[in-house]
Amino acid sequence: MIIVPVKEGESIDRALKKLKRKFEKTGVVRELRSRQKFTKPSVINRERRLKAIYVQQLRQAEEA
Repeated sequence: MIIVPVKEGESIDRALKKLKRKFEKTGVVRELRSRQKFTKPSVINRERRLKAIYVQQLRQAEEA
């Protein structure tokens, strides 16, 4: 359960922003969406590999 302490005089908008940030960090929504459909392990590995290649290319372009 996510608890967000609200300080005296703090706006509700700021507290909601903190709640959303904590909720995003826990990864609940991401996990829920991934469990809605089955993805083969080979597809997951391929996506990870392609992402790693993409990130590596970005870093190499940044250094050059």
